[in-house]
Formats: sequence, C-alpha cells, structure tokens
Amino acid sequence: MNKDTVRQILVLIAVIAVIAVNFLAVSLPLNDLDTGEISDRFEVYFVPAGYVFSIWSLIYLGLIAFGIFQVLPAQKENPRLRSIGYLFVLSSLANITWLFLWHYEVFLFTPVAMLTLLISLIAIYLRLDVGRAEVSTAEKWSVHIPFSIYLGWISVATIANITQWLYYLGWSGWGIPPEVWAVIMLAAGVVISTLMSLTRGDVAYSLVLVWAYIGIAVKQAGTPLVAYSALIGVGLILVMLVIGVLRKRQSQN
Repeated sequence: MNKDTVRQILVLIAVIAVIAVNFLAVSLPLNDLDTGEISDRFEVYFVPAGYVFSIWSLIYLGLIAFGIFQVLPAQKENPRLRSIGYLFVLSSLANITWLFLWHYEVFLFTPVAMLTLLISLIAIYLRLDVGRAEVSTAEKWSVHIPFSIYLGWISVATIANITQWLYYLGWSGWGIPPEVWAVIMLAAGVVISTLMSLTRGDVAYSLVLVWAYIGIAVKQAGTPLVAYSALIGVGLILVMLVIGVLRKRQSQN
C-alpha cells in the first residue's frame, strides 16, 4: 500500500469520523447536553437563530462528496488533493475535539480547537486556490465548493465562539456595550466576505455569511441595533459579491 492510498483512506476515515461524532453530539447528545442549549447560556449577540445550524447538513453532503471523490483511483496522484489530505485530517480532529470540549463544558480551551479548525481550512482553501485554479466541474463541486461552504461557516462559528469565550471569562469589553461589539464583529465578517468576493469571486463562501447574518437578524430581533446591522451586512455582502463576480468574469474574457 503506497503513501497515496494511505492518505486517501485516512481522509475517508476522517470524513466518516467527523460526520459520525457531529451526529452523535446531536442525537445522544454528548454529556446529555444539546449544543444549542449550551450556546444559549452565553448572553452574546453574535448568535444566529437555531434553524441556521441546518447548514451542517449541506456541509456533511459536501464532505461526503469530497471523501468519495478523493478516494477514486483517478484522483490518487492529484497534486491538489495530495497537498490537503493531512490538513483535512487535522481539521477533522479539531472539529471533533471542539465538540467534546463544548459538550463537556471545558469552555476555556474551545477557542484553541476552533482556531485550529479555522486555520486548517484556510490552509486547505489556499492550497486548492479556490476561485482561481482551473479544475474540472467534478472537482469544483466535490472539493472547491464544499470547502468554501465549510470555511464560510467556520469563519462565522469562530467569531461566535470567541465572543462566547470572552463572555465566559467575564471580559468587560473595555466598557463598550455587547451590542456594539456584535456590530463590530458583523462588520469584520463583511470585510472578510468582501475580500473573498473581490479576490476570488467566491459565491458559496459569501452566501454562507448571508445565511448566517439573516439568522442573526432573526435571533436578535429584540435588539434593533444588532438586527438592522446584520441586515445591512447582508446587503453589503451581496453588493460586493456581485461586484466580485463581475470583475472575475471580465478578467477571464
């Protein structure tokens, strides 16, 4: 068994493991605690409505497509898949670790796992050169788009997790009201999405943020500053996405 076959098998195992543990975290649930119930303990405003988390179903489908595609014999020597294989295994371990830390209420270390997951996905995204590299339609839909969606959601989740972590530590926010901090975080997300749109024209990534921001507006409807800021963020993300896609098309012509 050569090293490429080993990598393909390990990636497939990682896909199965991360989906299985995420499923068990909800169905059991782990430590008899629901993920959303734990999240609701933290009085922070950068949290979307519960239905938004259904995006994990789409992420799972994307990971399954990736797992199957990368294990095909024809993809054994694909240099892009070679370059991300073990990074994906690392990201899966980080995802699983975060779930156990969260459900067993070891909140102090959750940002370590979440940031490891985020950095791994960023590295995968850059190595794939999403939005720039010329790849087959099959690779685009089985690899590039799934990782755009995954990275988009983890970008939002990381901001939320760090906000909750600071609340857990009792951080005063330097005297700035939590609603204002939520607006600052929303603005940061808009800036990140804008960079993705203008440099890569990544539709999938930006639409994930749109989905999350609408969910934040719904969840925080009782706090107009946050809700309206989230909706304004949606508008800005969509405008910059259109500009980014048009620029990308012009450059390709």
